[in-house]
Amino acid sequence: MTKIHIDPTIYTGKPVDSRLSKEMAVYDLLDKIHIPYSRIDHDVTASIEDCYDVEKLLGITICKNLFLCNSQKTEFYLLMMPGDKKFRTKELSKQIQSSRLSFAPAEYMERYLDITPGSVSVMGLMNDKEQKVKLLIDEDIIKEDYLGCHPCINTSSLKIKTKDIIDKFLSYTGHIPKYVQLTGE
Repeated sequence: MTKIHIDPTIYTGKPVDSRLSKEMAVYDLLDKIHIPYSRIDHDVTASIEDCYDVEKLLGITICKNLFLCNSQKTEFYLLMMPGDKKFRTKELSKQIQSSRLSFAPAEYMERYLDITPGSVSVMGLMNDKEQKVKLLIDEDIIKEDYLGCHPCINTSSLKIKTKDIIDKFLSYTGHIPKYVQLTGE
């Protein structure tokens, strides 16, 4: 496995260099609703394994975010779960009483969350104004004081208090999470 380059500087504000507007919109919203964050920049993270060094630097466990849909592609879900836990679609489908779930096609991810594959993040819910995406959170996530996520692009990672995501961010977006218990077995 090739190691990605990580800028070891931990920033506590938005970037001053040129970035994509969807990334800057995340920082602007976090500032607007008074959510403090730490941030590091890095090469593209193509997998959860690429995030392990990011985790160490930020002192967090990166949250795995999966964009899923039912077989009819009529129901869409964003699942937040610990990065080291295996995803078992049958286990989740049963808990939420859905037909078998699969990874949703990229065009839906871009349409509803303005995110491309590899950059899936709870932050994308700020773009889901019509509430097309249901949020599912593994209960192990809320046991952690902080969570790690991307600012809608996978060349930066954020450390944010879990409580701020639940109480402030989701209140702002209007998404009400459904909590699930995934064993990863």
